[in-house]
Amino acid sequence: MTSLSDLPVDVSPRHEGERIRSGDMYVELAGPKSFGAELFRVVDEDELEPDKVEVIGPDIDEMEEGERYPFGILVRAAGEDLEEDVEGVLERRIHEFCNYVEGFMHLNQRDQIWCRVSKDAVEKGFRLEHLGIALRELFKEEFGNVIDAIEVTLMTDEDRVKEFVEKAREIYRKRDERARELSEEDVDEFYVCLMCQSFAPTHVCVITPDRPSLCGSITWHDAKAAYKIDPEGPIFPIEKGECLDPEAGEYDGVNEAVREHSQGAVERVYLHSCLEHPHTSCGCFQAVVFYIPEVDGFGIVDREYQGDTPLGMPFSTLAGEASGGEQKPGFVGVSYGYMESDKFLQYDGGWERVVWMPKALKERVKHAIPDELYDKIATEEDATTVEELREFLEEVEHPVVERWEEEEEEVEAEEERAEEAAEERPTMELEELPVAPGGGLNVKIVLKNAKIYAERVIIKREDREGKG
Repeated sequence: MTSLSDLPVDVSPRHEGERIRSGDMYVELAGPKSFGAELFRVVDEDELEPDKVEVIGPDIDEMEEGERYPFGILVRAAGEDLEEDVEGVLERRIHEFCNYVEGFMHLNQRDQIWCRVSKDAVEKGFRLEHLGIALRELFKEEFGNVIDAIEVTLMTDEDRVKEFVEKAREIYRKRDERARELSEEDVDEFYVCLMCQSFAPTHVCVITPDRPSLCGSITWHDAKAAYKIDPEGPIFPIEKGECLDPEAGEYDGVNEAVREHSQGAVERVYLHSCLEHPHTSCGCFQAVVFYIPEVDGFGIVDREYQGDTPLGMPFSTLAGEASGGEQKPGFVGVSYGYMESDKFLQYDGGWERVVWMPKALKERVKHAIPDELYDKIATEEDATTVEELREFLEEVEHPVVERWEEEEEEVEAEEERAEEAAEERPTMELEELPVAPGGGLNVKIVLKNAKIYAERVIIKREDREGKG
């Protein structure tokens, strides 16, 4: 049986974080301009052929350089102590293990995977079969205590991948439904995941019953199962501690954990805010929430949308703003699962502050959007610029319009108070102000209701005025 040392490319954690740019790419698999998915299933041992690696569809040597192909990754495993609860967690390790392979890049998760194979790897003789062998051996090496048998199937045949993606999405949906049974108030422990620190060293992903991982593949239940089978792994529990602000989702235990595991780069996190102390983002998130100051509302865009947002930027540009493991007020990466949570951005006003989404995304999470707001959230069919968005929001009487009116009233009230205060103040008179030093024409300046701003003020004694 082929081992890792027999492969034509190196397989090691040191290749994590390797980026394959378009100029170095031989082929692209799945990604935003194609389709694909990955899935880990727990089955009975008699349902699989142990150690089998199969490629369905063209392998690398049958592909045209520079082209894109659909791609599916299916890992099936059996074990006496292997439970269905760990599927989502082990599925996320596909991302990690694929990136161990020299010359192979794996981004994102679930039905949003995006992979590339480098020209150098192909020149060395790399094939998809070798990727399957690497996955098989790495899973056995890392989880040999619970995995008794495993097989890997890789798909590039278009029809097979389409069928596989639909099946995978149904399984994702069932997992996510189970995750919504609990809320943050029901548990004493949250979990953190450090799996993406190879890409974003200061990113600490906090997983709660109301906030799945940004990549969407790990729920609180998944994280609990992950720690059970791999207590030394990148996912582990933390005490949530005292709740400092229930609306913001601030917990002293979370702050302490984030401080420690971000090397002090992040000290405070509001789990349910985009504007204040937002959760950090890596780059594997399913969608980006972004603030639109001109309308005092939020837009949301996911990887599936290829056009520009009303800010004039596509998902890729906004993702760059949000990612990197830094807190970026006004930008935060989220999962579809978090968008379906009752606590979604609750500190910032929740769905009542959401003003724009791509039509497909809006339909995808329709069940989570309050009925009275659904038609008031613009899509690319309603607005492609901030000006068009503002007109749409006024026309449909979106709740943010009331915020505009309230803010305008506050500004007007402040101006009135300033005018009243100015009228009550005595008139200031400046007499005998010389036009030029040393004498000359004297003028009298009377200031009424004036505001004076000065970068620098120099005060001199009168008997020294005009002297060197």
